[in-house]
Amino acid sequence: MKQEPKSSVQDHEEESNNSPEWRAQARAAGTAAWDATRATYQQLHDKTLEYSRATDRAIHEKPYVAIGAAFGVGLLLGYLVGGHKCSEQGEES
Repeated sequence: MKQEPKSSVQDHEEESNNSPEWRAQARAAGTAAWDATRATYQQLHDKTLEYSRATDRAIHEKPYVAIGAAFGVGLLLGYLVGGHKCSEQGEES
């Protein structure tokens, strides 16, 4: 014989019977996810502080190199973003 599909009433009764168990599992999964997120955040925070301190030391040790590097990066970004259009405008006039 074919098994009749369970009614929604039967599903609800089964869920309510397993509710404390389901809640405990959900709470454990949520706690584990939260702990993993906090651990990842702490690692990223520590790495960021480490890189920030290293950058600060490098800038204080060689300020002119840092200024030159920032200037070069600025020129490159300016050219890539659209600074090279100036030469096209001069040719059109």
